[in-house]
Amino acid sequence: MKQNFSLKYFPGDNQNAIEIQIWGSMLANLLITLVRSNVKRPWAFSNMVSVIRQQLMSYINIYCFPEDPEGSWRSIINKQQTKYQNSLFPEMQGACF
Repeated sequence: MKQNFSLKYFPGDNQNAIEIQIWGSMLANLLITLVRSNVKRPWAFSNMVSVIRQQLMSYINIYCFPEDPEGSWRSIINKQQTKYQNSLFPEMQGACF
C-alpha cells in the first residue's frame, strides 16, 4: 500500500486524520483490485492506478475502458455522451440569462 499510494505525508497531525487517510487508501486499493480482477486484459497494479487516476472525472465505463481504451473513447464520442463533461453549468431549461 505504501508503494502504490502516497502515504509519506499526512496532511492532518492528529490520530483521526491519519486513520482517515489510511482507510481511504485501503478503500481505493480494494476498489482498484476489484476492477483489476474483473478485467480480462493483464494490467500491472500501478498502471491501473495511474489510468484510473487520469480518468476519474470522465464518464467512462470502468470495466470496458481497461479492455479497450481507444474503443471506449470512440464509442463515447459517437454517442455524444460527453456533452456536459467539461461544463461547470449544464444547459438549464427555462432559465433566462
